[in-house]
Amino acid sequence: MKPIIAGPGEAAAERPYSARWALASLSLSMLLPSLGTSIANVGLPSLARGFDAAFQDVQWIVLAYLLAITTLIVSVGRLGDVTGRRRLLLIGILLFTLASVLCGLAPTLWLMIAARALQGLGAAIMMALTMAFVGETVPKARIGSAMGLLGTMSAIGTALGPSLGGLLIAYFGWPAIFLVNVPLGLATFVLAYRCLPDDIGGRKKDRAGFDRVGTLLHALTLSAYALAMTIGHGSFGLLNLALLLMAGFCAGLFVFTEARTASPLIQLAVFRDRVRTASLAMNGLVSTVMMATLVVAPFYLSRALGLNEALVGAVMSIGPVISILSGVPAGRLVDRLDAPLVVAAGLVTMAAGSIALAVLPGIAGYIAGIALLTPGYQLFQAANNTAVMGDVHPDQRGVISGMLNLSRNLGLITGASVMGAVFAHGSASSEIAAARPEAVHSGMQITFGVAAALIAIALTIAVGTYRRRTSSEGA
Repeated sequence: MKPIIAGPGEAAAERPYSARWALASLSLSMLLPSLGTSIANVGLPSLARGFDAAFQDVQWIVLAYLLAITTLIVSVGRLGDVTGRRRLLLIGILLFTLASVLCGLAPTLWLMIAARALQGLGAAIMMALTMAFVGETVPKARIGSAMGLLGTMSAIGTALGPSLGGLLIAYFGWPAIFLVNVPLGLATFVLAYRCLPDDIGGRKKDRAGFDRVGTLLHALTLSAYALAMTIGHGSFGLLNLALLLMAGFCAGLFVFTEARTASPLIQLAVFRDRVRTASLAMNGLVSTVMMATLVVAPFYLSRALGLNEALVGAVMSIGPVISILSGVPAGRLVDRLDAPLVVAAGLVTMAAGSIALAVLPGIAGYIAGIALLTPGYQLFQAANNTAVMGDVHPDQRGVISGMLNLSRNLGLITGASVMGAVFAHGSASSEIAAARPEAVHSGMQITFGVAAALIAIALTIAVGTYRRRTSSEGA
């Protein structure tokens, strides 16, 4: 086991660091944010009863967490580049852990929502800086395997949440789904403190290089977009349109400001790299499709196929289990082959899975589609993350990692809203829970027909990017 030594110039940098234990701490830092999302979803009915609140109100417990991550993830990634990633990651882990305590003890719904937003800030720090740290703790030849492992840990968190949350609520009540993060968070903090290398070469101790105006405009843009995509539960009214216009206006101001700032939050030159821009666009499209499976599957399995709640949960757990089993092999394949080829292979597999979900009937058809879609997603994710992060300059790893996570979260938000609306339209019903089985089946076909088209667009982008790169290298 080869030690990794931090950069010169600091006394603490003389300590040796095990790449294996450092990667273990990063794996836990990826697990906790995913667990924080999925374990809260399963507790919404209990939280509605506990706070005597409407379901639309308790949904903000999930939404506040997701909005905090989406709006802040690029900013905290850049802050880590400026002030030091190790220090900020440790702060993020502590914030996540403290917020979990506040969530478990919250006496009112609105204090719970505020605590979840704070937990989302901690999760944003953890998600942005975990991938940024891979370049400093893992040899370049093993980055693909490391990305595959992180994808597996994210899948484990997503898969573990519903089952663990259900058991904790049944035996200890809803506060336990938040308090369970406390021992896990403390263990992650101790492991990260002891095993992660100090910041290479030392970071700036002041924040003069941090773009405050750009950060504010960036947060306003993303908040307006995220709210436009989530308010109304699939319907699109004047408020949604106003928020989208606000997002566009703030985005224009953001670009104008960044072009004239000495130390911008996002260097606009980043988008001149066609490969990186294409990777971010594909990431958003693929995440939109993956969110569709979470939005549509419960209604399709229960309404169209007539499964009870236990069977719905069992069938829906197949996807996360496949993710867990396929994540690490996908990463190893990326290390052995050219990442763009693996991206294309993953997208082709995902397209086949989407078509299978659209045309194959019954439980067997659903399982066959998921059995193709999920490993295809793991292939794409491991290869795409490696392509984006593999050659990033150390001073830009935090912000690029944040942008990668941002494109994923924007895809999830868009998938929940737009693909949910497509499903409702295809089912010809404003109330899916009461729709006829044949109508739900029709909605399923239309939704995953659209999903297959989105994956085809992503595949076209991948092939075009690969051809341009090959022709430029041959010139």
